[in-house]
Amino acid sequence: MSLNLDGLIPATVLPMTEGGVIDEPALRRYISWISALGPVALAINVDTGEGPHLTHDEKLRVIEIVGEESDLPIIAGLAGPFPEQAIKQARDYRAAGASALLVFPIPAYLSTPLDPDIPVEYHRAVASAGLPLIAFQLQPMLGGVNFETETLRRLIELDGVVGMKEASFDARRYLDTFRMVEQTPKYQRGGFTYLTGNDNFILESFMLGCTGALIGFGAIMVSEQVAMIEAWRAGRIEAAREIGKRVQRLADVVFDAPVANYRARLKEALRMLGVLEDASVRPPLRPLDDAERRRLEDTLVEVGLLEQVTA
Repeated sequence: MSLNLDGLIPATVLPMTEGGVIDEPALRRYISWISALGPVALAINVDTGEGPHLTHDEKLRVIEIVGEESDLPIIAGLAGPFPEQAIKQARDYRAAGASALLVFPIPAYLSTPLDPDIPVEYHRAVASAGLPLIAFQLQPMLGGVNFETETLRRLIELDGVVGMKEASFDARRYLDTFRMVEQTPKYQRGGFTYLTGNDNFILESFMLGCTGALIGFGAIMVSEQVAMIEAWRAGRIEAAREIGKRVQRLADVVFDAPVANYRARLKEALRMLGVLEDASVRPPLRPLDDAERRRLEDTLVEVGLLEQVTA
């Protein structure tokens, strides 16, 4: 399967029943729904899909189900936390049907200054499993790390690394990183894709250099984001901006503080739209309170996804 990363790559939610039990029939329906809306790949078992709260066997089962319901490439989240375990996970994910790996930051990176050999050798080990890798720069507030420029350059040039998700949520850092990326031989040869993971400036990420978006907000307003990206590529800038205003308005509410609630907000919005029947998340994540539900519902009406309900 060819791996095209130029476009929208939704980080999918994982439907659950009350108490945080994976709802396999609902997952099948959701994956069938989202796959038909124009994404180029699906990101599975990442933070949006509550990947950190799943067992290894559950992650494998989710990959298998997604592969049965969609022909799109599957990008599976992987988080080690040490090379031997990460290699085993990568091999198991490949056997289950994953097409590529999104390599999450691991606790060993939480050192200042960080020895570049630590992430470089970790990625090299994971690449030995034979799947393409997407490196991941993630803001510390979400448990990640912002790499030094030289570390990023070395990661990019590793065999097997085909892209990077930049999710610092900082436009200045994002742009500076892209300027470094576009100078690397691999990028200039067309062998590397710069992806945004910044749900706080989605359309602007394309204006600043990316060609794909691997984002949690891709789990909703999928058609709109696909249309926005297509309009931008075609040079229909005003059309892209008009869609982008609606997209960013809802994204800003979904990713408002506390940001950890964004998974519950996405699920609740999908429930309100009739895509999911249950908005449950797995503890220790918490459901939304009534005030947050009302705000979310009002925003869905504001952006044109939901009709106003009158008494």
